[in-house]
Amino acid sequence: MSDALARPAAAGTSAPPRSNAVVAVLALAGIVVSLMQTLVIPIVPELPKLLDAPASDTAWAVTATLLAAAVATPVVGRLGDMVGKRRMLLTSIVLLVSGSVVCALADSLVPMIVGRALQGLSAAVVPLGISILRDTVSAEKLAGSTAVMSASLGVGGALGLPTAAFIADNWDWHILFWTSATLGVVSFLLVLTFVPESRNRVGGRFDLVGSLGLAAGLVSLLLAVSKGADWGWTSGTTLGLGAAAGLILAAWGWWELKAKQPLVDLRTTARPQVLFTNLASIALGVSMFAMSLVLPQLLQLPEQTGYGLGRSMLTVGLVLAPQGLVMMVMSAASAKITKAKGPKVTLMVGALIVASGYGLNILLMSEVWHLILVSCIIGAGIGFTYGALPALIMGAVDPSQTGAANSLNTLMRSLGTSFASAIAGVVLAQMTTDFGGYALPSENGFKVVMAIGAGAALAAFLLATFIPKRKAPAGLSVVEDAAGTEGAEEATPVKA
Repeated sequence: MSDALARPAAAGTSAPPRSNAVVAVLALAGIVVSLMQTLVIPIVPELPKLLDAPASDTAWAVTATLLAAAVATPVVGRLGDMVGKRRMLLTSIVLLVSGSVVCALADSLVPMIVGRALQGLSAAVVPLGISILRDTVSAEKLAGSTAVMSASLGVGGALGLPTAAFIADNWDWHILFWTSATLGVVSFLLVLTFVPESRNRVGGRFDLVGSLGLAAGLVSLLLAVSKGADWGWTSGTTLGLGAAAGLILAAWGWWELKAKQPLVDLRTTARPQVLFTNLASIALGVSMFAMSLVLPQLLQLPEQTGYGLGRSMLTVGLVLAPQGLVMMVMSAASAKITKAKGPKVTLMVGALIVASGYGLNILLMSEVWHLILVSCIIGAGIGFTYGALPALIMGAVDPSQTGAANSLNTLMRSLGTSFASAIAGVVLAQMTTDFGGYALPSENGFKVVMAIGAGAALAAFLLATFIPKRKAPAGLSVVEDAAGTEGAEEATPVKA
């Protein structure tokens, strides 16, 4: 049996008394990155005036982050496996700080887009953090630690919106980015102090061709999906990018299968536990975004529409903030179910909770407390699923592949989010109501989007049923033990 599959304590990568500090510091890093993603939301409508540029151009301040994150996540994850996860985590945080400073100094469009792209390059922090936990945290604490780390994404997003809205309403908008930079520096120093470097490295040569191919394919695909509504879904640009994405990704897959040290081991991703977990992640990405799109609009639309609640962006943030706290609380429950029944069951339970939340939202959407209740229920379900996904992935791959595998899984969720944005955009553009000469999304349009969210969660549940559940042979990695010995039959020991 390979030393890579030994228990973390035996590997000597971390002293047990420091494990709680490691988890706390990594979770903080995840929160800081997710805060970065939401800080810009309150000022998006004001960016054309703030940057003296057309709205179609300022939208790139959001798109640039999306594209950079999609490209960086799998690449940085693979580099983490090769040269050190802590090293790449620190590099990602440096990129976050650099991008935040550029945005904080920006008064025009180009620096803002550059800064937002640099911020997007830090998106691999959470999957890297989860992979570090596998190497540093004891078996009995791994499931709970992974769930907490995963929940940091939702916590940061939920807390970031009201914080950003409060700052934008009361101070200069540049302070948003100075805040992000400051938190990034604090996170960097804490990681430098408390998080050890893993000895689990594969070394070798980086697959530059594979990384360039994946980047080109993802950028083409995400541009077609995210800008299709603006350019026209049947326009030559959208269709051309879609066709290019298909051809490039097909060629990339051929290259990865023949490469000796591929960026993404496609044979590993074809294992049932990894494959169906990633497919379920795409479905969950679709489901999770539906709430992020519907609830803020319902809260902000004028009361005169008959279904809008006429609230401010700050109120929107405060309504969504409890969701992040619920996610953190549910991460503990998620870990208990994972230890007792395995992450497959945890994922299925979470998907059903998310679906029930959307179903309730279709019936309850006329009061602020309705939306608080719904967001908390959906947040509880997300808390379960976020904790289960990395456990399933790590239970099926060799420790030397955890950075790349977790990063790919994170990318799958992001792709689901992008698809959801496009689908919801089409639905809400087609189902409108006239309000003083302006076309606004109709109440039925929002209900259809919520139904899509519920359907996507049920699809994730169905996909999870195909994840194999078998007991692990003795001696496999700590993750299989912590994950209820699920899927370990897929982990192939490496000969010493």
